Amino acid sequence: MTISTISSPFSGARIVVTGGAGFLGRIVVEKLRQRGAGEILVPRRKQFDLTHESDVARMYAQMRPDVVFHLAAEVGGIGANMRNPGRYFFANMAMALHLIEHARQAGLGKFVQVGTICAYPKMTPVPFHENDLWNGYPEETNAPYGIAKKAAMVMLDGYQRQYGLKSTYVLPVNLYGPGDNFDANTSHVIPALIKKCVEAVDASSGHIDCWGTGSASREFLYVDDAAEGVIRAAEVLDTPEPINLGSGREILIRDLVALIAKLSGFKGEIRWDASRPDGQPRRCLDVSRAASLLGWSAKVEFEMGLTKTIDWYRSNRQG
Repeated sequence: MTISTISSPFSGARIVVTGGAGFLGRIVVEKLRQRGAGEILVPRRKQFDLTHESDVARMYAQMRPDVVFHLAAEVGGIGANMRNPGRYFFANMAMALHLIEHARQAGLGKFVQVGTICAYPKMTPVPFHENDLWNGYPEETNAPYGIAKKAAMVMLDGYQRQYGLKSTYVLPVNLYGPGDNFDANTSHVIPALIKKCVEAVDASSGHIDCWGTGSASREFLYVDDAAEGVIRAAEVLDTPEPINLGSGREILIRDLVALIAKLSGFKGEIRWDASRPDGQPRRCLDVSRAASLLGWSAKVEFEMGLTKTIDWYRSNRQG
């Protein structure tokens, strides 16, 4: 493992942020600006389809980055993963494959890869430690996506050892916060539940329907905390050891639903559809590596983050 000693590695740097207009990306871009980045460029899909190698090559030639933050992904909740396993594997694998190879060809200064907690084995002991990443197969509904993201870590490790490409690799747990994806077909659990509860309140509905049994557990990280962790890892690490980014708080889905219902003012019945999958049984991360190597920890308290997210959705849902 090597650790950078430069105090302001992004000062004056030319940085490409794939997915920089997205949920996490917008905040990463803003934090990079605050750190004095020279120029931040965000490739948009209309100009650069990063699943196509020719577009990736053209992006490197035109944008000439010193650093690439690869945040772009094709992903969704359990339902979307079940409907699109082939597409999610291909799109995420193709983007990483082409971006990393052309980083090597371009002599890139550093490549920053955001992975996924879906890469962990289905029955990983809780809390998840980075050393457990290879101790089994991921949960079936999101395995294609998770494996594609994990393969990018293997590629970066190989490229660091053979070609000297500097990189870092972080594994954020489930993110949430203002600006999240609230689309009914592709959203993750927190925005999906907020949407259900707020709309039920507005419609004076007596119940909401939720997938599964509520017995699975999850951990969530506020998006601003995640952005800070991603950038901090990029600032100090030059090799792609996996680094968990999480809050360290585990919550049962049934308790999460009850909490979101309370914060959104929904007082009706919560109905569970046990014919729908729960997904991975438990998720909670060991974040000691992030604390020791990055000096990073989550700052935003969960209920406060949920309240901010609910308020944002109420104010912005018409758009």
